[in-house]
Amino acid sequence: MAPAEPRERRLDVLVAVGTAVLAIGLLLGLPPLDAADPDGAGLGASVPAPFGTAWSVLAAGLLAQSAVLLAARRAPRTSLLTIAALPVVVAALAPGSSGLFGLTALPVVVAVVLVALRVPLARLWPTLIGAAALVVVGQSVVVSVAEGPGPLAQGLAASAGQGALQAVGAVGFPLLVALLVRSRREVRAARNAEASAVGRERDALVDAAVSRERAAMARELHDIAAHHLSGIALMSAVIDRQIDTEPERAHEGVRQVREQSTAVLDDLRRLVGLLRDDTPAEQAVETVAGILDLVERARYRSDVRIDVLPGARPLADGVGPLAQLAAYRTVQEALANAAMHAPSAPCTVVVDDRDPSRVVIRVENARAVVPAIGSSPSGGNGLRGMRERADLVGASLQTGPTATGGWLVTLTLGREAPPAPDGASDGAEVVA
Repeated sequence: MAPAEPRERRLDVLVAVGTAVLAIGLLLGLPPLDAADPDGAGLGASVPAPFGTAWSVLAAGLLAQSAVLLAARRAPRTSLLTIAALPVVVAALAPGSSGLFGLTALPVVVAVVLVALRVPLARLWPTLIGAAALVVVGQSVVVSVAEGPGPLAQGLAASAGQGALQAVGAVGFPLLVALLVRSRREVRAARNAEASAVGRERDALVDAAVSRERAAMARELHDIAAHHLSGIALMSAVIDRQIDTEPERAHEGVRQVREQSTAVLDDLRRLVGLLRDDTPAEQAVETVAGILDLVERARYRSDVRIDVLPGARPLADGVGPLAQLAAYRTVQEALANAAMHAPSAPCTVVVDDRDPSRVVIRVENARAVVPAIGSSPSGGNGLRGMRERADLVGASLQTGPTATGGWLVTLTLGREAPPAPDGASDGAEVVA
């Protein structure tokens, strides 16, 4: 049995017992209270004698109605009709209980509330109409019999109005209360569902942001490792060949390896500083102008030349910082690939800044003249990272082999629109 079922069963028993105790308590307490009324106008002779026949039938009916409440969860509509039908039996068997017959409406009120909270209103309308009709019939029977001898049909018709009022009080008002409680419960459930949906959406946005940050960190780590470590591997291979025949050049190569190792440590330390919150990060912004220093450092390990074709404005003027960083990383990755796959082959970097609408950067290496020193098992990430950076800033990237057997990387960066000159306005005419 599920853990919730014992609690629900205990609640059903509590409701049924509470209804029975309240009904019997009123049945026992109302006559003495009525007798103590100094006005003397109250229930009067219509009150059955305690523990007499009519009183006992009425008490048995109230207990039976309360007992049927135990089935309100399993068979809500059937239990409601049964509870509403029992007063009709009581009215037929004990017409002398008219003074306290209204107590039979108490279990009906409880049943209407319980059923309306558990069954959709669209499926409950026939049951509610049937219960109201049974309440009208029961009240009409007991009133018509209590009024004295006469035609039964005429008595029922005369007491139908009083029965209708009893039905409104026993079925209509409790139904409104139950619908109000149910609507508030549905609103609360809707708010909880909305809050849960907002929480799931927030978690999804956080996961997406984390994924983007992971991809960005992966690109940065790849750029740093590919640029510096490929140079270290290439220079180490050269040193291994020179250490016996050309010791002086081997010593120079060792110094270059040390410089490259220091550079990669500095870059990694800067990247870690960006990821930490407790220390300020000192980040040097890589720009198109920094490509000149990048090529200068790359000359230690291979034959690299740079050709800058300047325009009328400052170098890369109008290119945003993210686009300039993408250009720097693209050249860095292209030089690392050239050093790894085409060692000792000459490489040329061209920065064409003459076009007023764009900046074109080309990195071209000649055909390899010696075997490559090897590649990483995760080959292809460099080109993928370059393309992702270009797409991120809206640049155009083209890569592929040249006609002479080399490799060419071309990156085209668009310039941002220059701001309108001060004092200019649409439709304004300048008068000298």
